[in-house]
Amino acid sequence: SMYAFPRIDIPQKAQEIAKHQNMAPDTFYCLALLEKTGISVVPGSGFHQRPGTYHFRATILPPVEQMKQLVDKFRTFHLSFLKEWE
Repeated sequence: SMYAFPRIDIPQKAQEIAKHQNMAPDTFYCLALLEKTGISVVPGSGFHQRPGTYHFRATILPPVEQMKQLVDKFRTFHLSFLKEWE
């Protein structure tokens, strides 16, 4: 397996909603990703990320031929998330 720790931008509006729900913004993002795509990742806040930055940890296991589909699914979610919370 391979781990990735991508940095993500989380709009201020989503950060405020997350804090209102007593969760870290990256946890809010990861839960939305799981609910909307079935992709499970771990919030970066559990790994002592620098304050003001957001990440998640992904364990990348799919066969090479499925990677493009996974990346496309993630990209579609991320762009939709940004638009929803702008």
